[in-house]
Amino acid sequence: MSEKRKDNKGRLLHPGEIQMPDGRYRYKYTDSYGKEHAVYSTRLDVHDYVPTGKKKVESLREKEKRIQAEMILNSAVVPNDMTVVQLAEAYINTKNGVKVTTRQGYQTVMNFLRKDPFGSRKINSIKVMEAKNWLVSLQKAGKSFSSIHTIKGVLGPAFKMALDDDLVRKNPFDFPLGSILVDDKHTRDAISREDERKFLKFIQEDEHFRQYYDGIWFLLNTGLRISEFCGLTLSNIDFKNHKLTIDHQLQKRAKVGYYIETTKTSNGVRIIPMLPEVEECLKRIVENRNPPKVEPIIEGYSGFLFFDKKGDVVYSLHWDHYFKHIVDKYNSIYKVQLPQITPHVCRHTYCSRLAMTNINPKALQYIMGHSDIATTMNIYTHVKFENAQEELNKIHAVSPQISAV
Repeated sequence: MSEKRKDNKGRLLHPGEIQMPDGRYRYKYTDSYGKEHAVYSTRLDVHDYVPTGKKKVESLREKEKRIQAEMILNSAVVPNDMTVVQLAEAYINTKNGVKVTTRQGYQTVMNFLRKDPFGSRKINSIKVMEAKNWLVSLQKAGKSFSSIHTIKGVLGPAFKMALDDDLVRKNPFDFPLGSILVDDKHTRDAISREDERKFLKFIQEDEHFRQYYDGIWFLLNTGLRISEFCGLTLSNIDFKNHKLTIDHQLQKRAKVGYYIETTKTSNGVRIIPMLPEVEECLKRIVENRNPPKVEPIIEGYSGFLFFDKKGDVVYSLHWDHYFKHIVDKYNSIYKVQLPQITPHVCRHTYCSRLAMTNINPKALQYIMGHSDIATTMNIYTHVKFENAQEELNKIHAVSPQISAV
């Protein structure tokens, strides 16, 4: 038996793969017409570091997946034999460079399709009505709107890819999900000023939770995504010029551990001016940071602001728990309950408050790091009765002849 080939890191190489003398990787394959091709990359796997002095390019195995998916779609037997699972897998294999969370979402969809009978259906046998009825049946069986939205988010573009390659006559998932399903997602509203006041006062006066006061106040007054907040390092803070640079986020996943990721959207990279109160809060956070003797370094980043009792960097799940415990304790003491308050509710609240100051919508979009102005105005801006009443009172103070009807 021939010895299995390995690269210089001891990793097994797949058929068609070799590592060249200059360290690059090559994959040779033969297309459906019998013609040989070769692709190259400085990295074997998506998680490999980019060699010094080299540009970040697609890893060899990412290229392989894309090539294999394209070859499947171009195969002459595909139109009659391809199943929904096979199509979804071929589509996912073309999605390179996606975030870890997106990749995990794809895996969840694939696991579901492999178990559901619909996944074994032939793609050219599915009609629009069948696709709609299937999605409706999933919601009736207890699947949430967001989960079904994720499934359709894979199958819709997957069938479009098949349509573009003449494998199907029509995309059976080309319809808005809201036209057939009830959106049961919980609405994360902005909290009122009174609830915010009670919430912060309780934290400040609680012997245990007061340690989180500055962090929570900061979230309520900057609107940062919690992963952006957790990813902040000393190098992102410019007290001299009163600005804060947001250019990455900190994540942690099971079996992956801590990792640094780009901002949620390209618009997420931004420089935010710091108001005096925000700057004073951040100075207290920096003064009170308590790193371990050897500061953690995550993919080249160090100088994080918060650490747990073990000396690990605090990430989003920590803050989710802090918020929940605070609200639960408050509601166990007082009859008038606080609503659900989470780090993301802080973001909604901040955006809504800014919107009510008549700030330029494009400036608000920039501060929030949204890729689409519609997201800023339609999702994060929550105006309630008391907000409308307050605005009308302001108008009436200026022009008494105008009164609310």
